[in-house]
Amino acid sequence: MNEPEKRYHTVFGCYGIAERDGKMIVIDKTGGPYIHRYDLPGGSQEPGESLEATLVREFKEETGLTVSNYSQIGVFDFFLPWMWRNFTHVHHVAVFYKIAQAEGQFETPEVFDGQDSAGAHWVSIEKFNDRNASPLVLKAVEWLKNRKMPSKATIYDSWSVL
Repeated sequence: MNEPEKRYHTVFGCYGIAERDGKMIVIDKTGGPYIHRYDLPGGSQEPGESLEATLVREFKEETGLTVSNYSQIGVFDFFLPWMWRNFTHVHHVAVFYKIAQAEGQFETPEVFDGQDSAGAHWVSIEKFNDRNASPLVLKAVEWLKNRKMPSKATIYDSWSVL
């Protein structure tokens, strides 16, 4: 029996890992395959925007915080099933940054087309699991614990959209 053809939607974005005292800043996701889960602050580039500018803008839009001291960790990619429009899967390519300094106070994100954050907060790293967090958060926790870059993409054969 032939397996149905997989149709991939590719998503590219920049995301920040801000960690302190065993807690990490996450957003409450309101859209996409990670809806109703914790996700990393970040998102897609705008035309002509650098990776760093994307990180700074997206972090501010989703958390209200201004990042000023950060360094690129590397690029991670994830494959998972997700039925959306005429696609059967998503390929999420994510540039991760370690955030050393984020200033200001959490603010409720401005509502606009494409905004998928309901706000941000600090959550204990020990609370994240595959039932409440996005693959990005899970990979960030793994990176924080062992500081190793994966040699391969992370592939989910199944994924529950909550």
